[in-house]
Amino acid sequence: MPELPDIVVYYEAIHRLFGGQRLQQIRLGNPFLLRTVTPTIHDFAGKRLLSTDRIGKRIVLYFEDDLIAVIHLMIAGRFKIIKAGGALSGKIGLCAFDFETQSLVLTEAGTKRRASLHLHRGVDSLQIHHRGGLEVLDASFDEFWQRLQTHNHTLKRWFTDPRIVSGIGNSYSDEILHHAKQSPFKLAPTLTRAEAQLLYESTIEVLSAWTHRLRTETNDSFPTHITAFRPEMSVHGKFGQPCPHCGTSVQRIVYADNESNYCPRCQTDGKLLADRSLSRLLKADWPKTIEELETHHPSGTLISPKSGASRNR
Repeated sequence: MPELPDIVVYYEAIHRLFGGQRLQQIRLGNPFLLRTVTPTIHDFAGKRLLSTDRIGKRIVLYFEDDLIAVIHLMIAGRFKIIKAGGALSGKIGLCAFDFETQSLVLTEAGTKRRASLHLHRGVDSLQIHHRGGLEVLDASFDEFWQRLQTHNHTLKRWFTDPRIVSGIGNSYSDEILHHAKQSPFKLAPTLTRAEAQLLYESTIEVLSAWTHRLRTETNDSFPTHITAFRPEMSVHGKFGQPCPHCGTSVQRIVYADNESNYCPRCQTDGKLLADRSLSRLLKADWPKTIEELETHHPSGTLISPKSGASRNR
């Protein structure tokens, strides 16, 4: 799922390409994408795009006459640019915003249709999209610390719950926790103030660095490679590969549709966190430390029969 750095480069590129242009029309390739009744898509015809922004992981397009479009990409939603009024791409083409020069097309790979489009009039109506998550890049350390103290969740869940923290998901939570050398399953309120300060600084550094990296890659073009897995990442999607800091094989825990990637030596004092499916299968043979794992499995990994390859979010 696109997260804060990806969403930022998306909405900046949309404004760079279409800011000030009139929207000719909105074309729906899949009627189930639209989740609101009023205003209608026809109300947007002829209105200029004034600005773009984000609410959490949602992209917000502000038009004339107080009209607003909110797009949630979910897991597989992506944007692409085509010629003005060009055909939508088969089943994956969900809608097109036809501007004067080109069309902005929303696509969604796979068979599940999770992406959504909400149309609004007036900023007050946007309140339904605000989940209450902390905007870490705009927050003080004291605000960050207060959130840690008042939500008794693991750090992984703390970061990925949009009611607690805004804009962060599986990918960047893995990277932040690795940078701060914190276990993904440590309870948030148990952090010392010094540990929390480091986590706060790591969050800002990781998000800022990745936003800068993606902006540099995109330059003046439109982003075409938005993905949860990047070769420059330290641990996310790197199961079985060496940690860039200590060389230990990156481990992962798979649960439901998610996974958590971590370095045992950097983040958990050498302890292997139990993958529920595999640890139940191996029982007493489940290694408790990275040393045990490396002794009996030179590759440094155990493959869970249910985990398969890293999920393409």
